[in-house]
Amino acid sequence: MKLMFLDESGDHNLTSIKSDYSVFVLGGVIIDRAYALSVVEERMRSLKREFFGRDDIILHTAEMIRWKNDFAFMKHDEDVKGKFIAAISAMMAELDYQVIACAIDKPAYAAKYGTDADIYRYSLNMLVERFCYEIGNVPDGGLIYAETRRPDLDHALNMAWEGIIKRDGLRYARAKKINSRIIDLVLKDKRTNIAGTQLADLVVSPVGRKLLGKPDREDWRIVESKFRRRPGNSDYMGSGLIVLPKTDA
Repeated sequence: MKLMFLDESGDHNLTSIKSDYSVFVLGGVIIDRAYALSVVEERMRSLKREFFGRDDIILHTAEMIRWKNDFAFMKHDEDVKGKFIAAISAMMAELDYQVIACAIDKPAYAAKYGTDADIYRYSLNMLVERFCYEIGNVPDGGLIYAETRRPDLDHALNMAWEGIIKRDGLRYARAKKINSRIIDLVLKDKRTNIAGTQLADLVVSPVGRKLLGKPDREDWRIVESKFRRRPGNSDYMGSGLIVLPKTDA
């Protein structure tokens, strides 16, 4: 069985767009279930024990880049900080997973489609469709995990998922096919400390920075190497990374 863990970077509000982070990214990491439960979980626990002395820490990019809360002790210790960043990069590079991400330039998208567009729902559609095809013709071959957010956002996500599997399906994957291949979309609290969702958290920010035109870092190069690709095709655009709105040729 394949698992897809979801996370996001930025917000999906098109009416009030932050000037310093005007993108939205919904990303998923696809991992074989047995591998996720054994190798990925243990690899992440080992990293946490090395730097924190315990493994109940939640790796959260928003706190890590600001060196807040559990990461505050590293803020003024450049040696430890450097080793921690290198260890995170090494873990991201070594683990076996695929990345699918939908990255949206919000000002351009709003200008083209209007501010009422539901970019979270559309991004979810893009990821579910590709996950469905990655599973292949395997009954109950996949399961999706996402972290809980605010109750209203969780409700909206559940409604979007219900729409996919009960009414609408997707452009290239009808509801019947999705139901046969994907068991469910499950929401889990961040405190559950699932390694897969934390790995997804580490993946989405580099994609957002890339879309903003920020200088490449090691984490982007790692993520780029993990993007889903079609068999026999080295290009990941459209298969592993969807950038919207599409520019006119």
